[in-house]
Amino acid sequence: MLYHFLYSFHESVPVFNVFKYITFRSFGAALTALLLSFLFGPKFIRLLKIRQVSQVIREDGPKSHFSKQGTPTMGGLLVLFSLILSTLLWSDLTNPYVWCVMLITLAFGVIGFADDLRKIKYKNSQGVRGKTKLFFEFGAALLASLWMFQYVSLDTTLVFPFFKNVSLSLGWFYIPFVMLVIVGTANAVNLTDGLDGLAIGPIMISAGTFLFLCYIAGHIKIAQYLQIPYIPGTGELSIFCAALVTSGLGFLWFSTYPAAVFMGDVGALALGAALGTVAVMVKQEILLAVVGGIFVVEAVSVIFQVGLFKLTRKRLFKMAPIHHHFELLGWPEPKVVVRFWIISIILAIIALSTLKLR
Repeated sequence: MLYHFLYSFHESVPVFNVFKYITFRSFGAALTALLLSFLFGPKFIRLLKIRQVSQVIREDGPKSHFSKQGTPTMGGLLVLFSLILSTLLWSDLTNPYVWCVMLITLAFGVIGFADDLRKIKYKNSQGVRGKTKLFFEFGAALLASLWMFQYVSLDTTLVFPFFKNVSLSLGWFYIPFVMLVIVGTANAVNLTDGLDGLAIGPIMISAGTFLFLCYIAGHIKIAQYLQIPYIPGTGELSIFCAALVTSGLGFLWFSTYPAAVFMGDVGALALGAALGTVAVMVKQEILLAVVGGIFVVEAVSVIFQVGLFKLTRKRLFKMAPIHHHFELLGWPEPKVVVRFWIISIILAIIALSTLKLR
């Protein structure tokens, strides 16, 4: 909105010419999201406490988590509010990429909201049935993939990092692939959200990495120089990613150990779907698995744990997702969180290095 309103005066007020630059608007969106988080965070948390919107702790979880019973949840609403409002204020709203990622983020946020609401209402950690939730998630992802094909001319070629001329055309199979990326990322992030600040750290790091990737993919000269797909219009997604980084940072102020508020499924599913959608749009789906390696490991640990137990009645880890395994090994919760953040930073550096190692 600010872009459309203020830039229209750039001829009479030359200073408004800065609004045409994505870099300036990315900084603007980042600062706006951070200020919104700090401004509304305390009031929002107080409202959650008054409404008794509190976390239901799973009975089979680590015993140390029982003390967290009653901590406000659904803090992801604060992240979504700061993220969406900042994006609307600073983005070019004629850009279909921006609308697509915002809508898929909100769609998964609604699914997560319903899941959190059911947990709170029935005082049960199960929430919406898994099959029901996946049905709506895949439905939303299908609509998003069809939207992308219709309005942003989505390329069905799969690009491989580290390799200059290696690609794979999936044709119509690209639609189920896109759905799998979005739904898989959303649920992997949701599984990671089990300790104070654990998920939001890798989310911010991944969003910061894709901020650069979006800007590069939307800049013809840089994209050609680095030999990555040039996709006109994706530069605007840098603004969304910048807002995601700082809205997460603002949330982390309140959710760091010991957390004053939990993100809940409303945040984890929405932000995971946002990352998956952005990765698809800039043709870096495989690189997402590198940047978000923590999410991959968390999801795989659950798959292996459940699969092995069904086959042999034995467990591979003391508890899954894997962050609980380290807790039961005696690692303090902050140590698990910070070390997972460190690994995420290393993975982000590796991912960005692929821009030159081709």
